[in-house]
Amino acid sequence: MRRREFITGVAGIGASAAALSGVGAALGAAADQRAGTPGAGDKRRRIAVSTWSLHSYFSTTREKSSTLPGKMLELLDFPEMIADRYKLHHLEFVAPHFASVEPSYLKELKARLAKAHSHLVNIPVDIPELRKGGGLSDPDEQVRSAAIAGVKKWIDIGAELGTRAARCDPGQMKAENLAPTIDSYKQLAAYAKARGVDVIIENHGGVGSEHPEELVKLFEGVGKDFKGALPDFANFPDEPTRERGLKLLVPYARVLCHAKGLEFDAQGNETKFNFSRCMEISKQAGFKGIYSIEFEGPGDPYVGVQKTLDELLRYL
Repeated sequence: MRRREFITGVAGIGASAAALSGVGAALGAAADQRAGTPGAGDKRRRIAVSTWSLHSYFSTTREKSSTLPGKMLELLDFPEMIADRYKLHHLEFVAPHFASVEPSYLKELKARLAKAHSHLVNIPVDIPELRKGGGLSDPDEQVRSAAIAGVKKWIDIGAELGTRAARCDPGQMKAENLAPTIDSYKQLAAYAKARGVDVIIENHGGVGSEHPEELVKLFEGVGKDFKGALPDFANFPDEPTRERGLKLLVPYARVLCHAKGLEFDAQGNETKFNFSRCMEISKQAGFKGIYSIEFEGPGDPYVGVQKTLDELLRYL
């Protein structure tokens, strides 16, 4: 089930100072080692995990038909769990998985990220305001203003948590009239830039999946410096569209790509689409960002995340 189906819902003196500095550096290195933080050259430094990979372990997005066993998850515990289990320290937090947006909660979440030596790279802003009417693409300025205000709130939350990006969908984008959509993203991009955040758009939910050229037109309309793509490997209807789509979208991606995991064979190869070719295209395009694991297949999602991680490590 796709995430869209659930939306209706972070420097003494002289020799003594030098000695103390040396001790501090040693302690810091020891802490990093205990935390399993990837060292220079470790491929894990370019891999993230999205909370969506484990969405049925979050009460707000658990599928009604889910029979998955085990303890439900809290976002506060996610950074340490992912660091301990997968030795990964880049994360995506989907908006519905926030138990609160109160300052005290965000402060604690930021502390949990720091404790795990982890970093938030993106917030997928899946919020009701983007589903009302045409969302950020609605011709009614009042509807669009409400959607823009909703996204700005999450850009502020992301900036507080230190995120690099916020992903927000354009809603009912119309290729024949991109003016409302372009205006929305010009406002959001300027607002986010002032806060050190990038606004990014994913190819999914009917937008940019079958016709990725439409997203390129949107990017160019917002401005030549707008690098706003979040290419998702799996969100295309077939291999020819995936080939064309990734070649078009990856050059506009400067933060991350979604490395989707769906189903794997006995050798650990993705069977639903050509994963290795997706990686090859991203490399050829010069992508230097993060590959974020988004597992959406059947079975144990913890195992699915591991299999997707293994495949990424193989091709990175």
